[in-house]
Amino acid sequence: MSTELLFALATGYLLGSIPFGLLLARSAGKGDVRDIGSGSIGATNVLRTGSKPLAAATLVLDCLKGTAAVLIARNLWPDFENFAAAGALIGHLYPVWLKFKGGKGVATLLGVLIPLLPAGAAIYAAVWIGMLLVLKISSVAGMTAAISAPISAAVLGDDVRFQMFLAFALLVIWKHRENIVRLKAGKEPKVGKKTG
Repeated sequence: MSTELLFALATGYLLGSIPFGLLLARSAGKGDVRDIGSGSIGATNVLRTGSKPLAAATLVLDCLKGTAAVLIARNLWPDFENFAAAGALIGHLYPVWLKFKGGKGVATLLGVLIPLLPAGAAIYAAVWIGMLLVLKISSVAGMTAAISAPISAAVLGDDVRFQMFLAFALLVIWKHRENIVRLKAGKEPKVGKKTG
């Protein structure tokens, strides 16, 4: 394993592991976001604090840390930008600082898509927003968007990243497993509710 690969992976992981939702909620006096709702550190759970600006900031920052990881690797270790992308997503999902209990990866996956597959990122965002507007269920919108990533890669002929994005999508779905249980039971809350 090359040093450059390790640097790219580590850089991605460190950026991805920054828990913006937790940090923003605490700095705004909203307490520990892990103690409310789903316990996640992502934007949807931050929204349950009652602050739309905090939730929006969390979403943007969680997205941008994925983008930043890829762009840094592209400039410093261009052959290993995919590893930086993987590191960023894994860092967000399993941050060492939070005992490996992180977010669900929807925004960070969009972030890595932006530089790696821009057309796929546009499709991802459209699917995510469209599903959210129609169903108002964040988990369904996020999982559907994640599934769109490998499909976009396949359609656009990016065979190498198809496999990577498929793995990423499966990770995002795995992190939503509790949501899937609630969906089956008809108990998954809609966006805007403070509990669930």
